[in-house]
Amino acid sequence: MSETRTIRFTLNGRPASAAIQSHHNLVELLHQLGLFGARESCGQGLCGCCTVLVDDVAVSGCLYLALGVNGKSVTTIEHLDESGTLSPVQQAFIEAGAFQCGFCTPGFVLMTHQLLKQNPDPSEDEIRHYLAGNLCRCAAYPEIVEAVRLAARTMKQARA
Repeated sequence: MSETRTIRFTLNGRPASAAIQSHHNLVELLHQLGLFGARESCGQGLCGCCTVLVDDVAVSGCLYLALGVNGKSVTTIEHLDESGTLSPVQQAFIEAGAFQCGFCTPGFVLMTHQLLKQNPDPSEDEIRHYLAGNLCRCAAYPEIVEAVRLAARTMKQARA
């Protein structure tokens, strides 16, 4: 039988706490809290559908134990909008049609968000390499690359 523990952390900019089983992963914790953007698909950290930012670093929520967020900051796809306005990355994915079924989209958006923080003007090869850990079963890869480029241009114009 697994032990229940209470953890405290920041979730999408707000203080949060939860009683969890010590074996639960981050996706299970988020679902317990009513956030369903991160989805467990492969359960092995290979597809990117469960991507979540912990202290602004992308992690595979299916592999990351929920206990690990104690005292940390967690950002999910549900928080990327800015006061009800889509982030430039989210808007670019819509404009480029960078999804079909949408199952993988939250992971791609969060990875793109992190990529553009690290490299505001990535080449196509850099985009493809950075997003290689995310899988799209609908094969919307050309549109995803275009969305990243569009988001980069939009964010560059906003900085100018």
